[in-house]
Amino acid sequence: MVIKENKTEVYALGQHISMSVHKARRVIDQIRGRSYEETLMILELMPYRACYSIFKVVYSAAANASSLLGSNEADLVISKAEVNEGTTMKRLKLRARGRSSRIKKPTCHIMIVMKDISISEYEETFWFKPEKFFERDSMQELKKTKGKNRYKTREEHDMYKNGGAWDKK
Repeated sequence: MVIKENKTEVYALGQHISMSVHKARRVIDQIRGRSYEETLMILELMPYRACYSIFKVVYSAAANASSLLGSNEADLVISKAEVNEGTTMKRLKLRARGRSSRIKKPTCHIMIVMKDISISEYEETFWFKPEKFFERDSMQELKKTKGKNRYKTREEHDMYKNGGAWDKK
């Protein structure tokens, strides 16, 4: 038996958003770990400017989840939300008497990871075809050999039939 890891998470990334990292983190901390529908309501009602940019990234992550995983919006949960610092644009502002001062315009990168809670994370698969063994009445398998006896029957070992290794005295 082989355990296969299913893909349950998708993400969306908004890069170079002209906003301070602190202002975006103030909103991101409110939505981390919440469901998708609850997040949309929170972002629409909060009075911060960062909400619109984060709303667009959350909406994009939900669209990625529905197209890649085929998941329903009611099953989505924000599992991870990060705001990282981007590049800082440096601009000059002209001042009095022929001088200039430098203005820093910070940017940030917003990453939203959504998880579908309806999909199980791991799936058990068999490395052999189980229907081949479970359909037969007796646990006999044909074994190919060279020579006169082309087909020999071999009885499979069934540990539940004879009691296993712990049944011995």
